[in-house]
Amino acid sequence: MFSKEFINKLRIIFVLFFFLSMNGCSKIDMKQFENNIPKLDLFNFFEGNTIAYGIFEDRFGNLKRQFRVNISGTVVDETLILDEDFLYDDGEKAKRIWKIKKISTPNIVSYEGEAEDIEGKATGSISGNALNWSYDIYLNIKGSNIKVHFNDWIYKQSENLAINRAYVSKFGVNIGSVTLVFLRGETAAQVGTLNLKSW
Repeated sequence: MFSKEFINKLRIIFVLFFFLSMNGCSKIDMKQFENNIPKLDLFNFFEGNTIAYGIFEDRFGNLKRQFRVNISGTVVDETLILDEDFLYDDGEKAKRIWKIKKISTPNIVSYEGEAEDIEGKATGSISGNALNWSYDIYLNIKGSNIKVHFNDWIYKQSENLAINRAYVSKFGVNIGSVTLVFLRGETAAQVGTLNLKSW
């Protein structure tokens, strides 16, 4: 009744619809975190020196890249400036400088952030120990700058440790995830500044 070509196209449409539907249903209510402790204050947590270890996994859970980051945070004119230096396990180095502003309204603490490789602004809010914000970013993938979307979560675990999970998508379809562990204060001091000259 239907040609093989038509059926194959129909399958592709259903698969795309499934992935788009899954992405659209992933909205999480921030109120569920409001009683979680320790409370996260982005400016207080990242002011000073922070180090981080991270990995990138594709959508199937395969480890694709590892990296580490030295972060210097300063607060100037009610703006948090994060100077981030990256080293990847393939030897690539990168830098990103975030400028983040707090926008406080009744019952909610929101943030806006800008960086050179971010399109527009990153926007999000904090509830309890959790930050969720999202943004479009240009990543260098095999020599090409590709725009992808980050749905970014930071969960504060203690005064000196936070875990970051970012879900990466393109055209609404999940392509992978980033996991980072942030260490600051005495915890970071025990490890020391990370070597970013070679892996």
